[in-house]
Amino acid sequence: MGTGVALQVSRAPGMEVVFVSNLLDDALARGVKATGKKGIEVTDAAKLSPKSDDEVYVVRDTLAFLEADNGVRIDAIVECTNTIALAGRFCLAAIARKAHVILMNAEVDLALGRLLVHEAKKQNVIVTSDAGDQHGVLATMIDEIELWGFRIVQAGNMKGFLNRYGDAAGARPWAEKQRLSVVQTVSYTDGTKMNIEQALIGNYAGLTPVFPGMEGPKVTDVREVLEAFDFGKYGEQGRVDYTVGVPWPGGGVYVVGYCDDELQKFYLNYYKVSSKGNYHLFFRPYHLCHLETPRAIAQAWFDQRAVIEPARHWLNDVFAHAKKDLPAGTRIEHGIGGDEFYGLVDSISHAGAEGVPVCALESEGHGAGALMAVLTKAYRKDEAIRLSDLEMPDTDLSRMRKIQAALA
Repeated sequence: MGTGVALQVSRAPGMEVVFVSNLLDDALARGVKATGKKGIEVTDAAKLSPKSDDEVYVVRDTLAFLEADNGVRIDAIVECTNTIALAGRFCLAAIARKAHVILMNAEVDLALGRLLVHEAKKQNVIVTSDAGDQHGVLATMIDEIELWGFRIVQAGNMKGFLNRYGDAAGARPWAEKQRLSVVQTVSYTDGTKMNIEQALIGNYAGLTPVFPGMEGPKVTDVREVLEAFDFGKYGEQGRVDYTVGVPWPGGGVYVVGYCDDELQKFYLNYYKVSSKGNYHLFFRPYHLCHLETPRAIAQAWFDQRAVIEPARHWLNDVFAHAKKDLPAGTRIEHGIGGDEFYGLVDSISHAGAEGVPVCALESEGHGAGALMAVLTKAYRKDEAIRLSDLEMPDTDLSRMRKIQAALA
C-alpha cells in the first residue's frame, strides 16, 4: 500500500511527500513514480542534497534517515510495511523527531501500540491507526453512531474468503498476481489479519469477542446480520465479529447499534434503516485504504486527534493456534502469515498468562543464524499454543515488548 499512499498524499491539498523508502528497487521506483516527482537518491542520511518542490528523497535506510540530524522537515510518517520490530524502530525514530505516526500496519499497531503512544505523548505528537483500514472505518462509524445516542452492540468485518489452514504454497499465485508478499497474503487468507483488525477496534471501543476467533457466520446479504447473530445474549457487553462471503452490496464493514426509543425507531424506519426490534444495522460497503490516509494525517496534524489511539482499552489480543500438527522443535519464522500458526482474537482475561500473542512471534535475522521461537512440545492441529511450551529468543521485538509491558 505504500505506493498508493505516495500517490494519494501527493494529490491531497496542502500535503507533500518528502521521502519514499523501501529496500526493493522496483518498489521504490513505483513509489517515486506515484508522487509525480523526480527522485533524489540518499546515500548519506546526514548530508542531503537540496531538494526542490518537484523532487522527493529516495531512501533505502529508513532508520538512518529518520535518526539523522539532517534538517528535513517531516510532519508525519505513514508506516506501511508488514514488519513489526523494524516498523517499531521507524515509528520511535519518527516520534523522537516530533513527527506524527499513521499506522497502515495493523501488526505493529497491536504489538507495540502502547509503547508508541507512551513515547508520542512525551513529544506531543499523535500515533493513530490509518483511516482507511477496516478498523479505522469502523472507528469513524462508531464515533458517529455513539454521538446519535446508540449503544454499540457489534462492530463487524465482512470477509470474502477464509481458510485458517492456508499456507505459502497456496497463496503464492495470488500474491504474485496482486504484487503482495506471500506472508501478507497468507495472513489475509487464514484470517489472522482480520482478527488483528478486530482486536484493534475492540480495544478502541471497549468490545470483545463472544469466544476466541468470533462466530463468523456465512451470509449472502449484509442485512442477514440481524438474523445471523443472537444479540440478546450479549447483555450490555458490545462485541466484535465478522461475516464470511461477499454479501450484497459488496465487502466492507458494519455496525449494529441499540436504540429502544419508539420515536427514533419511527424515524429509522422512515430512513429505510434495516432493523430488528431495537437492533439497527449501519454498514459501509467498502474501505478505501490509501484514499483515506490523508484524513488520518490531517486529523493528527490539525486536530491533534487519532482515528484510533492504540490500546485505548487493553482488552484484546490475537493468540497463536496450530495450523497443523506440529512436532517439538518446530522453529517459527513467521508467527503472522506463516505455515505453522493462525491467530484468533480473544479477550486477554480469557486467554490468560499462557496465551501467546501471535504478534510476538516475528523472527529476527535470516538464514541459519536467524533468531526464532521454538516449540518445546508437540501440538495438534487447532490447539492454542501455550507460552510455557515456547523457547522465546532475545530479539529487538521482545525487548521492546518488555519495555511496553512495564508501562502497564
